[in-house]
Amino acid sequence: MHITIRGAMGRKVTRREFLGHVGAAAGAAAVGSAGIGLGGGWATAQVSAKIPTTPLKFGYMTFLTGPSAVLGEPMIKGHLLAAEEINAKGGLLGKRQIETIKADEAAGTDANVKELRRMKLSENIDVFGGITSSGNTPALGPVAEELGVLTLFVDGCTDFLFDKAVTNPHFIFRVTNIQSADGATAAIKAARTWKGIRKIAHIHPDYSYGRNAFDHFNIVMDKLVGNVEVVSEAWPKLGTTDFAAHITKTMSSKPDLVFISVWGGDYVALYKQAVGYGMFDKMKTATTLAFGVVPHAIGKDHPDGVIAGVHSNYHFTHAAPGAGEANKEFVAKYFARWKEYPNFQAEGAYVGLYMYKQAVERASKAAGGGWPETDAVIAQLEVATYDGPAGHVYMRKDNHQAYKDCITGLSKATAQYSFPVWDLNSVITIPIKDVTAPANWPKPGQGHNDPTATYNWIKTTWPKASA
Repeated sequence: MHITIRGAMGRKVTRREFLGHVGAAAGAAAVGSAGIGLGGGWATAQVSAKIPTTPLKFGYMTFLTGPSAVLGEPMIKGHLLAAEEINAKGGLLGKRQIETIKADEAAGTDANVKELRRMKLSENIDVFGGITSSGNTPALGPVAEELGVLTLFVDGCTDFLFDKAVTNPHFIFRVTNIQSADGATAAIKAARTWKGIRKIAHIHPDYSYGRNAFDHFNIVMDKLVGNVEVVSEAWPKLGTTDFAAHITKTMSSKPDLVFISVWGGDYVALYKQAVGYGMFDKMKTATTLAFGVVPHAIGKDHPDGVIAGVHSNYHFTHAAPGAGEANKEFVAKYFARWKEYPNFQAEGAYVGLYMYKQAVERASKAAGGGWPETDAVIAQLEVATYDGPAGHVYMRKDNHQAYKDCITGLSKATAQYSFPVWDLNSVITIPIKDVTAPANWPKPGQGHNDPTATYNWIKTTWPKASA
């Protein structure tokens, strides 16, 4: 049973009672359980002469080089897999092929903004998508709105995008879970897994993603556990390769738990160096993105028992209720095409393109056929739902953010894979509504100055748990 958190501000409850009220359900379904197939059974809209014969140009940007590519590059692979499938059946509306124009997000924020402008003004792209980093979506979102280009961000998950940068979006949407849910999910899992956590150390990338993770983990731990103390903060720059100073600082503070949101190749470098220092033997470890990278990037030397986050979105070994067949089919097709297993970025990009396809079909049908106007497609995306490999996804009209239930689990080495995966008995699922602010909750600057709307919602509505 899922019970949404409600309660008078300041009401004292026991730790056990509170943890029961966050709706976190233990358990997992292995790949291959019964479920809904991909595509959801939507019929293709009737083709008419009004459908352009020229390809639909889809501008796509993610990390293709550098340490972040180990997390970001699967995004383009998921997108291309979906595009190839759609094109093989004739294209969008059975007639219009998808042409993907790629760009490397590693160029940096300023260069990425210029590239988006170039794509729209010179390449004349019809749709823009991708983006991995939370440092980029708040810069690209306003430009996409200015240019009037329909945009499907796969990630770049920061709450700042819709809380501050584009508070009333029209052209931009985002497909994977918002970041505040990520920090909250890690904290809930930590509180449910280990008792007696009081001293917490932090290691986070020094930009919006890390700041978001720090804030939301702390506020949730304060509500769930109470009387926690932050004993160390380490803020490595994105792209750091030597984490020795951050590791030794963390260990010297003697925490009960370290919370890490370092991601991509940075996390791979961090965990390998931390193993050498014995850090994982000295404290419990929770992460937002340990398993966010392409699965084979994590070695067998990774310790067991770490909360190995996937940005609360998807791990290929776990199927949400009803999604078993969809996930099994997706994993098989992805592996056959790319000779590797998908991460959450691959799944998000794959689903994002099928959500766009679905919106085009519905808009075309509503108009009696032909290629729909962009605003008609937007209207369909605003109320979109989709059942894919990660389970049920729905778009919220008020902020153009997609939502699905959050998951995380503990790392475990197995004989089946050459890399660690989740201990499926440890996986928890948390209803997304339990860890994100409801529609139209006041944003920062609207009666409060908290970091995000969700932070304020947690602070003011979640009851305070007694130890």
